[in-house]
Amino acid sequence: MKATHSQTVVQRYEGEKREEQFDGEGAAWFEGGHTYKGVFSKGRMEGCGVFTHRDGLKYEGEFVSNMPMGQGTFTWPDGSSYTGDVYRGIRHGTGTYKCAQTGVIYTGQWHQGKRHGKGTLYYNEEKSSWYKGDWVMNNREGWGVRCYTSGNIYSGEWKNNQRHGEGTMTWLKLGQEYVGKWQEGVQHGQGTHAWLFRRDDGSQYSQSNRYTGNFIQGQRHGKGTFYYAGGAVYEGEWKNNRKHGQGIFTFKDGRVFKGEFVDNQMISNLNGNGVPSPLGACQHMALNIDCLLYKFPEKKREAEYREVEFVVLRQNMELRSIYSFYSRLGRTHSSDNTLLLSRLQFWRLLKDCYIHHCGVTLIQIDRFIREDADSVEIHSPFTPMLFPKLLSCLVNVAYHLYNQDMTSQNNLLAACFSRLMTDDILPNAKTDLCLLDHKLNTLTFLKILTAESHDPNKPSSCLDLEITFLEFFEVLLGCAEVKCREDQSMPDSEASRLNLEVVDHETVIQIKSPAQSTEHLTVQDLGIQCNATSGLNKTPQSAEHPEEDERERMLKSAGTMTKNGELELRMQAVNQFFKDFLFPAFDHHQLVTRSMKEGKTLPGD
Repeated sequence: MKATHSQTVVQRYEGEKREEQFDGEGAAWFEGGHTYKGVFSKGRMEGCGVFTHRDGLKYEGEFVSNMPMGQGTFTWPDGSSYTGDVYRGIRHGTGTYKCAQTGVIYTGQWHQGKRHGKGTLYYNEEKSSWYKGDWVMNNREGWGVRCYTSGNIYSGEWKNNQRHGEGTMTWLKLGQEYVGKWQEGVQHGQGTHAWLFRRDDGSQYSQSNRYTGNFIQGQRHGKGTFYYAGGAVYEGEWKNNRKHGQGIFTFKDGRVFKGEFVDNQMISNLNGNGVPSPLGACQHMALNIDCLLYKFPEKKREAEYREVEFVVLRQNMELRSIYSFYSRLGRTHSSDNTLLLSRLQFWRLLKDCYIHHCGVTLIQIDRFIREDADSVEIHSPFTPMLFPKLLSCLVNVAYHLYNQDMTSQNNLLAACFSRLMTDDILPNAKTDLCLLDHKLNTLTFLKILTAESHDPNKPSSCLDLEITFLEFFEVLLGCAEVKCREDQSMPDSEASRLNLEVVDHETVIQIKSPAQSTEHLTVQDLGIQCNATSGLNKTPQSAEHPEEDERERMLKSAGTMTKNGELELRMQAVNQFFKDFLFPAFDHHQLVTRSMKEGKTLPGD
């Protein structure tokens, strides 16, 4: 809108004048139907006023030499409006535009009548769809955040109204997120795509499937790594969203397949028809310790790897128990058991084992195990560590702690790891609720857990099984039997109650009176003794062999007393286990969990 005195002819004027010129408050009617009402100065519109165009467009604001300039408001015939800076009759500077028909609202910077610079645009009246960021001549370009009506959000770089460059997209309803490169609106280049799982109640699992690698036109294509929520990892080549080419698949139990993949299938070799056949077996446990092996002569590397792998496998069960315990610290329960150890929890493990008292700091350890990670990743407390990664880190830590102390350089890595486990990890690392000891150790616990399984000779087969409360409670009772029963022996043995004496291979039973043994007996025991004693005063049922009948009755009473005493001891063991071990251990676990969440340090650190 440009309304200058030279472009319009005043047909009529009403208002103040000075020296025959419009000056002061007045109103003018222009040729063509335009009108102005406001301040004049020396014959020009100058100051505040209202100019109404013949087509209904109205400007109310400041004028300079017949030009709308400064602060003002444009109002269009359909009700749309702009309020803000105006330069030479157009939107220029900072202002807000509102569209009456669509509900679109833009607030931000303008240049020559177009959105340009920083600004926020709401695409609907509900303000559920919006963009906030950089603009270039009415186009989203630069950096900005776009929220869609679906709730999806993109935050990153833009070019010509499309996602282009570095950016993060979150698909709310799909439970997915992508962080990385974009080109013309699709994923293209290096990036990470995560699938965030949700429970039935709508809450999110703490872990997710995650792919990090190359994308081409929105698909996984090229080299990339896929981290499965259950703990498995694939690292290798991709084609059109599928594993295709050379790759390494690490199963959650540490087994590894390294070879060729075709259309998501592991391929062993060509069969008789020249067609690739899927692979059924897998190779060894994955230890990523190349940085250590390079310190050895090439001819010794294979032997070093083989020996340390053997030692690690021997400690596999204990290490898995440690991994499981520490990965749960500070975390809510995961119904699918997909919790991964974080670097924060790894630090907790090292501190519990007093590794930081061995002349090395946690920061130095982070540098030992950094591999190809950048400084942000190695020092982030949220960086996940798969079980094979933990094993590799412990081997690395063991070498840096103890390699100078070893007299022999043969099997050095295995010797260092054995010492770390013996001196530091096993004596100090917490396992499930700190209940395990020399009586109730890992192997004993697994035997209890698998006592009624279909294959009790394979205790490791139960590690991933889910159990009911009944099975869980029976396991607790078995643990109580092992941990507490040995501490409870009957006072002076059960024989002190019954005074069993073996004479000439014949058992003679003498029953003490209640007054003699009250301090050792329960109420049930006294009742049984009274009945047994009263039975002695009864008339024998058999007159022919009274002494044999009496002996039989006493043997039955003694057997009943023994069974009741055994039950009493079992009840005492269960009570002691829950009161002295399980409940205090659970309270300690809760304390550690709260401390981890709050970032506190526990006593003794």
